[in-house]
Amino acid sequence: MTDSGNAARLPAWHQVGNDIRGTVTGSVVQAGSVGQIHYHLHDYQETGASAGGAVPAQLPRSPEYFTSRERELADLSRWQTTEADQPPLIVISGQAGVGKTTLALHWLRGAREQFSDGQLYVDLGGFSAGEPVDPAEVLEWFLAALGLPSDRVPGDLAGRTALYRSVTEQRAMAVLLDNAASAAQVRPLLPAGRDCVVAVTSRWRLTGLAVDGARFVDVDPLDLPSSVDLLRRFVDHERADAEPDAVHELADLCCGLPIALSVVGARLSTRPRRTIAREVADLRSQPRRLTALSVVGEPSVATVFDLSYDSLPEAAGRLYRVAALHPGPRFGVAVLSAALDQPDEDVEEAIDLLAEAHLVAEVDEARFSFHDLVRLHARERAEQDDEPEDRDLSVRRMTEWYLDTAVSADLLVHPLRERLGPRYAGDHDQTAFTADDQALAWLDAERDNLIAAALDADWRGWDELVWQFCEALWGLFLHTRRYDGWIVLHRVGIAAAQRCADPSVEARLRAQLGFAYAKLGRFEEAVAENRTGLSLAEAAGDDRARATALSQLGRAARGSGDLETAIGYYRAARDLQDDLGVQRGVALCDRRIGEVLLSLGRPAEAVAEFRSAEAIMAALGDHTQRARSLMFLAKAHVGTGARQAAEAALRTGLDAMRQLGSSYYQAEILVEMGELAAGGDDLAAARRYLDEALSLYRTVEDPAADRVRARLDELSAL
Repeated sequence: MTDSGNAARLPAWHQVGNDIRGTVTGSVVQAGSVGQIHYHLHDYQETGASAGGAVPAQLPRSPEYFTSRERELADLSRWQTTEADQPPLIVISGQAGVGKTTLALHWLRGAREQFSDGQLYVDLGGFSAGEPVDPAEVLEWFLAALGLPSDRVPGDLAGRTALYRSVTEQRAMAVLLDNAASAAQVRPLLPAGRDCVVAVTSRWRLTGLAVDGARFVDVDPLDLPSSVDLLRRFVDHERADAEPDAVHELADLCCGLPIALSVVGARLSTRPRRTIAREVADLRSQPRRLTALSVVGEPSVATVFDLSYDSLPEAAGRLYRVAALHPGPRFGVAVLSAALDQPDEDVEEAIDLLAEAHLVAEVDEARFSFHDLVRLHARERAEQDDEPEDRDLSVRRMTEWYLDTAVSADLLVHPLRERLGPRYAGDHDQTAFTADDQALAWLDAERDNLIAAALDADWRGWDELVWQFCEALWGLFLHTRRYDGWIVLHRVGIAAAQRCADPSVEARLRAQLGFAYAKLGRFEEAVAENRTGLSLAEAAGDDRARATALSQLGRAARGSGDLETAIGYYRAARDLQDDLGVQRGVALCDRRIGEVLLSLGRPAEAVAEFRSAEAIMAALGDHTQRARSLMFLAKAHVGTGARQAAEAALRTGLDAMRQLGSSYYQAEILVEMGELAAGGDDLAAARRYLDEALSLYRTVEDPAADRVRARLDELSAL
């Protein structure tokens, strides 16, 4: 029972006067008296996150040793139990390494029994080497943790924010938003429930959150007595009592920063024969390197990092330096093995040592990352300890590993496309991926690292590698349609091809860039890229590139509404492909001609074109393009009144795309299934198909989502 004398001081969710023991499934009602009962289904329940759904427990483990912070903890506890009108929002700010996250974890874990619906945690990366984490991505993770299937999560920030608020409105939860960069990054992540508590840590004070009712805690470095107390928790009391002056001096040299005190204390605890005076002497002897955590007149935290680094075996030390040169935010064992030209098992042993020393963090079971300051330290050590040519060789190996692995994946995802990249002609690791869906999933998961590797290669002047990334990532682009990254990558790829003086490559990349522009409705830019590509192809006598440019000019003309001109371009491209004996190219042109014929109101003629395209793609074993041909064939069948044939074609195509896991192409087919159902007056089915298509389009950030949303609104009005 709750103490009634204290009830008035507690928020509503902590004034419950009865307890429930055991496992409960479904809804539970607690009441002093019951009159009439009304049940209301919330939006979030309709999405699958019912009250009996997932209960996340994401808070990391609190550090074993914690000291002081009585004032801060008292403030946090008071605000937690007196804010009844809105969810308590606490911003914990201070300099790097001062213990903000430790304080937040200690507080929230101490009160976790009050958060019956669990805890959510995310590192927002506000002070990492890369970009801060997009709140839309965080909401996707949070909604998944709360039990929502991925296909019900909207693709846009506004949709995810609204759904998140619905899901959390009736929950009692703790949410820790670690390393926030700005108030704008935090605001979409605030839950709606009055029984929730949100803690935000940041090196910035984030005063903009004051308008959201935030309370602010400024965390200062520990005073000397507290620093000594923290060190004594790491080192046994008998050992500390034997060198009291050294303990005080060591605490003073750590400048009150818990990160420094913890690293030094952990080092001493694992070396029982090392004197504390020796630790002090070593700490004083190291030069300053990192200014981010420096205190005037005192050694920096970099000194502590140096001591941890110096204690590493040679193999782990080398891995520490090489991993810091990785171009992307997260890295796995395989890419580091390539960088070092060593077996995976040797690298796994070394990286385990780094994890034990808290010099790298585990992102998941396969990947690791650096704290931003540790990475900076590791790079400094690489500059000091390794020759420039050795550093360049390590980065080159990582870049080529990403490129070669992407090529292997692309060969499964998009096996029949003619490529220009020389790496496609060589031997490939046939064990890297066992299926096309696995290959596509890897490309999507490593997208940030792949683009970072390409951009880093551009910075280093490795032009012959840069443009090949554009080729290797084409299949990923087709299935995910992440246009922004694609455009950036192709702009640098085109410049690299120009420096390589390879007009055929430049023409290909301009056609691919023009494709993206056309899909975004930027038709003038699409035409400009493809006209330049066509001129390059003609000057080089490259008929393949000519055919590609003509086909893309047809796409731009069609998008601009000039349908007869579009058919002319497509037919010219088809003739070239036929002369070259490229049957896949012929089939693609057949399909595109059929699309234009549909737009011109000539479905019977379009049926013949789509059947030709589907037959060629089936014979070639191109499942993706066969599915797309079937989709357009279904549209033509609808135009001729053959609705059953249309439905059969769509279901066959959708099954193929679901097996591959292609979000974009699934969405295309689902839209057509929705229109077919709407034409048959089955509005419920139509809305169901279009809802799923909308979610998929939003996932890949495709502008078609707006059109599907508008169509759903039309159907809802019927």
